[in-house]
Amino acid sequence: MGTGGTIAGTAASAADHTAYTAGQLGVQQLLDAVPGLGDALQGDQLVCEQVAQLDSKDMDHATWQVLAQRGVHWLAQADVGGIVITHGTDTLEETAWFLQMLLHTHKPVVLTCAMRPATALSPDGPQNVIDAIAVVRDPMARGVLAVCAGRIHSARDVQKVHPYRLDAFSSGEAGPRGWVEQGVVRWTDPGAWPVAHAHAQLALGQPAADWPWVEVVPSHAGADARQVDALVAAGVKGLVVAGTGNGTVHQALWVALARAQDQGVAVRVATRCAEGQIVGQPALQTAPRGLNAYKARVSLMLDLMGQV
Repeated sequence: MGTGGTIAGTAASAADHTAYTAGQLGVQQLLDAVPGLGDALQGDQLVCEQVAQLDSKDMDHATWQVLAQRGVHWLAQADVGGIVITHGTDTLEETAWFLQMLLHTHKPVVLTCAMRPATALSPDGPQNVIDAIAVVRDPMARGVLAVCAGRIHSARDVQKVHPYRLDAFSSGEAGPRGWVEQGVVRWTDPGAWPVAHAHAQLALGQPAADWPWVEVVPSHAGADARQVDALVAAGVKGLVVAGTGNGTVHQALWVALARAQDQGVAVRVATRCAEGQIVGQPALQTAPRGLNAYKARVSLMLDLMGQV
């Protein structure tokens, strides 16, 4: 459902991010300009409806009422999995809370937006739309959410905190509900209890001295491959690399790790970064669920326990 906003705005120059007119493009026009939209839908059908066409600073109660009424209509349809609403940033938090109060449904309603007009040299709207679709399709999404700059906010906590930057929203001390990374949703609270490892009974029954030997190897400037070679020679069964950035590993270390794998040593890669997890590195055997290197070491040790 489209309501206008900066995401549908146009300016005379692609370099102009502020002197634009909001709410100029229809929601279907916005979607037609989103690259990869079909891939993001993964076979689902997207139905478009233009509910309003305004600058969200001018949002009014009558528009809210129509938006809620149309929301009730669509959410009642058995074949509708959820709703994405394109909205201006100025009053998005108010609309989100209003809809949260009125729409009693377990289906997700995701508001998204843009800080740059559609005519900008590098508009943020298309990515926000793709991310919003990823969230609305996620089976764990519930209630009214806001998605902007890769962050997922609850209707209760979201607020605009910056007048210009692309990441203009915050959930304050509550923090975001999750993130969208490479089209994949990662929730801060998955809502599921952790389950025991498949080899939990082995860990309880085997003497600790017989558990597989797994070590953590840090990647850093001037990393020396000899530490990997020495561990392999000593009989290590698994290595977890604390990589830099997005799981990057020093070239010299990487060569030694490849040799270790050839000799049957299990290798996993984590990141030294305190927040986030490795994204978009299919060639790497990454640590599960974004664990840090030391927790990943525990998981790998348990994984290998059934091979002893």
